[in-house]
Parts: sequence; C-alpha cells; structure tokens
Amino acid sequence: MPRVEIERRKAKLARRLSDRSDRFVTAESCTGGRIAAVFAGDAALGPRLERGFVAYSTDAKCEQLGVERALAERNEGVSAAVAVAMARGALRHSMAEISIAATGFCGPQEKDEEVGLVFLACADRGEGLWEQECHFGEVGREAVLEHSVAAALALMAEAVRARKA
Repeated sequence: MPRVEIERRKAKLARRLSDRSDRFVTAESCTGGRIAAVFAGDAALGPRLERGFVAYSTDAKCEQLGVERALAERNEGVSAAVAVAMARGALRHSMAEISIAATGFCGPQEKDEEVGLVFLACADRGEGLWEQECHFGEVGREAVLEHSVAAALALMAEAVRARKA
C-alpha cells in the first residue's frame, strides 16, 4: 500500500508544480535519503531536486544543517523542533526554494523510543512552515520508511498549494 500511495502523491506533487520552477532540498535523518531518491527517480520531479542532505547523526545535523547542538541532543535528535531546524538549515545551505526534513524512530526499539514516531517539516524562503507529527506504529522498519516518504510527499504538495495562494 505505501508504494502505491507514494506513486499517487508523486503525481499530485508533479501536477501542482507544473507551472512553477520551485526546486527542493531534502534534509533526512531517519529516511536516509529515500525522499531525495524518490525525486531523483522521477522524470518530472528529478529536475526539481537541488540537493539532499543525509544527516543521520547528531553531529551531522549540527555540522551540515546548523541545528543547535543542545536542541539536537535532546530526544536523540527526534522532535518537531529538530525537524523545523533541519528544514530551515537545508534552505540556508542550498539554493532551493522549498525544503523537506524528516527525523524519527524507525526501529527496532531502543531505550524508550516510540517506534514509528516521525516528525516532518517543510519550509520555504517566504517563511512558510508546514509540520506534521506521524505515529506509524510498530509496523516494521521498511513500512515506517515507506510511510514517512509518502507523508513527506503529501506535506510538500500541501506547501506548494499554499505557496500558490
């Protein structure tokens, strides 16, 4: 089901972008570059990918995206605030107009992490910000990753629609 949903959401995003020249930057932790790979693998969306950051560790979030260390170290780098900081940092370190960031716990469970908890943030240069907290549950690592990509595409489509208004 998630793969079908990804395809549907890719098509919706491509339609919303048909008369625009917006470029994207991804800032990915838990998804490890999967969002960027979806863009790169699509003929309509690939040319829109300006660059992608895979910032899996706390150090990478701080060094690549400028996330404040204290913020990144809280909750092992997984929170709504971290996702927002990643999205804004990706814009600062790119020439894209819209960013998407993902951070979360895909499993297996360590300590008291909530497996399937993923935070997404989408930002634009006009100070627009769209956020989503997802609770996918313990459906398996691969399913959490697929659900995360599908949710990121939907959030981006929402951001593009709002930017048109």
